[in-house]
Amino acid sequence: MLKAKVYVTIKQSVLDPQGVAVQGALHSMGFQEVESLRIGKYMEVELNTDDRQEAEDRLKVMCEKLLANTVVEDYRYELEG
Repeated sequence: MLKAKVYVTIKQSVLDPQGVAVQGALHSMGFQEVESLRIGKYMEVELNTDDRQEAEDRLKVMCEKLLANTVVEDYRYELEG
């Protein structure tokens, strides 16, 4: 059994209005040191395989078909186990 940690983030070239809003809220709370902030998603996926190559191949398909909108988001993953 392998466990994957999947991180999805908005591409650097894409405006992140949610991140801008959170940054503004932090500034209004006194956290002026926050220079920039971007919002993302984190997922944990347990895969019923011990084959790392198969797991990576399947994860890539999952990310590109459902977990990330590759037009505006980047993704990366880490495999454990």
